[in-house]
Amino acid sequence: MSNRTANNPAPIFGSGRELRAAASDGSFTGHTSGLATGFIQANLVILPRDWAYDFLLFSQRNPKPCPVLEVGEAGDPHTVTLADGADVRTDLPRYRIYERGELVDEPTEIVNRWREDFVLFLLGCSFTFERALLDAGMTLRHQEENVNVPMYRTSIACRGAGRFQESPMVVSMRPFTPADAIRAVEITRDYPAVHGSPIHVGDPAAIGVSRIEHPDWGDPVTIRAGEIPLFWACGITPQAAALVSRPPIMITHSPGHMFVGDRSDYEFRI
Repeated sequence: MSNRTANNPAPIFGSGRELRAAASDGSFTGHTSGLATGFIQANLVILPRDWAYDFLLFSQRNPKPCPVLEVGEAGDPHTVTLADGADVRTDLPRYRIYERGELVDEPTEIVNRWREDFVLFLLGCSFTFERALLDAGMTLRHQEENVNVPMYRTSIACRGAGRFQESPMVVSMRPFTPADAIRAVEITRDYPAVHGSPIHVGDPAAIGVSRIEHPDWGDPVTIRAGEIPLFWACGITPQAAALVSRPPIMITHSPGHMFVGDRSDYEFRI
């Protein structure tokens, strides 16, 4: 199982543990929106220890795109908070490796790249609140069309911190009718740990998105007549920061290919 298409429907996973097992053995390498419904999803960032404090400070100064859920001990690839003992070297469907701001690889495991000075970070992901939107009767277009959510680099600047310089915020987009847009704002504002309410509603150009039909990451989705695009802060923002600040090495999830934990998504609702 890898890429999901109209002719290759989404697999069914009953839990985060099941999805992680499929990622670990290589049988699943696709994006995770709508999978293991009911469980927390998170963005992954791995950095050398001497860059970890700067990234933690960057996240603290930019909590909307970088809400920190878990920080690991240096050298330990196993989670404690979102799942008991999950291995971030193998348990995500796909990774990205950046070296000095250049994307050099997109593997399905990083066992041979792990180092004793690496520190893992797990950041909140908007896939976590999607069940609440679906439970309210709304349709998510990227799930309806069986594609990855569209993500865009914006003109909104994140505050710098240490060696992490000022860099652009990244957003994910979901279109809704005006009535559903209001409800989506109301529902997602109760999930601040996974990006919360949208950072922008309406005209994409107002946040520097000139071609909404051509996302920087993910896939385009249909925006129907009368629908309004809603933009949420996105955990791909650290990857945009890596392109600017150029740490010697930074490992992340591949966009849309999230870490899926064992805790309920509703635990992260205030």
